[in-house]
Amino acid sequence: MQKRKVIIDCDPGIDDSLAILLALNSPELEVLGLTVTSGNVPARLGAKNALKALQMCQRLDIPVYIGEELPLERELVTAQDTHGEDGVGENFYEDVDAKILYGGVDFIIDTLKNNKDVSIIALGPLTNIAKAIMKDKKAFDNLDEFISMGGAFRIHGNCSPVAEFNYWVDPHGADYVYKNLPKKIHMVGLDVTRKIVLTPNIIEFINRLDKDMAKYITEITRFYIDFHWEQEGIIGCVINDPLAVAYFIDRSLCKGFDSYVEVVHDGVAVGQSIVDSFNFYKNEPNSYVLTEVDEKAFMKMFLKRIFKEHESSIESIEGVI
Repeated sequence: MQKRKVIIDCDPGIDDSLAILLALNSPELEVLGLTVTSGNVPARLGAKNALKALQMCQRLDIPVYIGEELPLERELVTAQDTHGEDGVGENFYEDVDAKILYGGVDFIIDTLKNNKDVSIIALGPLTNIAKAIMKDKKAFDNLDEFISMGGAFRIHGNCSPVAEFNYWVDPHGADYVYKNLPKKIHMVGLDVTRKIVLTPNIIEFINRLDKDMAKYITEITRFYIDFHWEQEGIIGCVINDPLAVAYFIDRSLCKGFDSYVEVVHDGVAVGQSIVDSFNFYKNEPNSYVLTEVDEKAFMKMFLKRIFKEHESSIESIEGVI
């Protein structure tokens, strides 16, 4: 199997951490590095959380770079009310003894310039990507594919009536990327990610399979589950970011359509992704917008990879997924 080279741009974050676990347990991927921007938490804290996820997979050989620490124009507003003050469920883990690097934007540019087959999976605000395009747009001619977990088409937002959090944090950055990236963006938005729910049944199940990894997942999602019940009346928690990784690996998990997309900069609809599904603007599509997902297939994939020693149990279990 030829591995696909990827950079994961992220803002860990509970669901970012789960996405990193999935990526590192997927044999199809060669993760070249993690670049961190501010979003769920400030970038420096997110980088520490990224190291914890790498440590859980015994992959501290993968570099972690801090990139942009502030949105292009807006003041930074984090989601620590959702993810906890530490970004991983208020567990306040000890810092991992590994070096955090700086220069995430330059790492993205240099990696693209020196390779012709690198893709980017962006799990947070698009600040790092926007800055990299501004600095060296030509480097992105070498980009293979670009996946963005962000946006919402026909579903309500998760931080305003119309906006998804990643694009809301840095709407100028998101809009710049949509209008300037020389590749079509795969928009993995709330229309599909909201169907990916880690339920108490699944958490109970994985704790029957494994000790250390299940304990980590249970710990970091407890705060998240409480938030989802209080805010949305959901038993469990929506784990948005792992779907972006899974979709990159297996396109059969989701369906969508080509469209032109732009992002609102300000006002009551700040951060809204405007999907021109009826082609009013007569612009060339700059994105592939996901609208359907096989959530059961995703969850089986997610669990089988992270708990690969128990694949047969996961495949045969009924009434859990």
